[in-house]
Amino acid sequence: MAKLITGILAHVDAGKTTLSEALLFTGGAIRQLGRVDSKNTFLDNNSIEKQRGITIFSKQAQLNQKITLIDTPGHVDFSAETERTLSVLDAAILLINASDGIQSHTKTLWSLLNQHKIPTVIFVNKMDMPDTNQEQLLQKLKAGLSENIVDFSKSARSNPDFFEKVAAGDDVLTEMFLNGQNDFETELSNAICRRTVFPCLFGSALKLQGIDELLSILSDFVVPPDYSALKDFGCIVYKISKDRLNNRLTHLKVTGGVLKVKAELEGEKANEIRVYSGEKWESVKEVSAGEICTVTGLKNSFAGKTYGAAPDGLCTQLEPALIYSVLP
Repeated sequence: MAKLITGILAHVDAGKTTLSEALLFTGGAIRQLGRVDSKNTFLDNNSIEKQRGITIFSKQAQLNQKITLIDTPGHVDFSAETERTLSVLDAAILLINASDGIQSHTKTLWSLLNQHKIPTVIFVNKMDMPDTNQEQLLQKLKAGLSENIVDFSKSARSNPDFFEKVAAGDDVLTEMFLNGQNDFETELSNAICRRTVFPCLFGSALKLQGIDELLSILSDFVVPPDYSALKDFGCIVYKISKDRLNNRLTHLKVTGGVLKVKAELEGEKANEIRVYSGEKWESVKEVSAGEICTVTGLKNSFAGKTYGAAPDGLCTQLEPALIYSVLP
């Protein structure tokens, strides 16, 4: 089964880590919900993250057989970490705080998703807060981001005018609508991949409201890219880190062919291939195109580097607000 690499992006304090916990819990990947306040969330496992109560490093988790989830930082200070993950995403969940609405960094993330042509599902969080109006929020999203944002809740999809709303922004769907065709779900998935339709859901990650629907949209309407025709091996690096034993880890996505243990990458060997889910990992013998993994043994890798027949690497847009150097 093809993996869908899905990232969660958000402005700070939108509830991104809480949404990650809710998705992992509802999807059956974890048995107990963690809380940022309790410092026991599944993905914010770094000591600094626990101390500060924020996400600093992007990390992955296996949500289910189809979906691999990547959590990213929300703070502008760590936005470069977020931008590096965009090169490996098949889809994104853009999280918006119902109380704050569209923030400046939200527009930056929206622009980056557009530049990288990443299909995007919008989840408006914290709808359990007072004075939140779903229809008003939807209209603000349409005005501030795109007219092609459509309410994809079960109740909205059951309305007779739903097809007309999703067809408005896509030529193929419009033609199907005018011709009276009703079997449009497959083409609707294609429209989401073309970024002419943006599903939007409303809920509360803390109270697990709307999480089942979000998982359903990701599973039923967001289709992983087809890598079957890419026989030649290729991969792109999106992150470098170290484990607790100080082993250098190269995090990458295989974009074509198969990566096998002990494979030679520009004169260096992939000694071990790991598939991480939070802090835990499993050692595997090979990884197929479309999947992300972590490799040990590479000393000359860096974020944005490509191997084999992979497309061009990262072209970053964001710049830090403060640049400094240490002169010991």
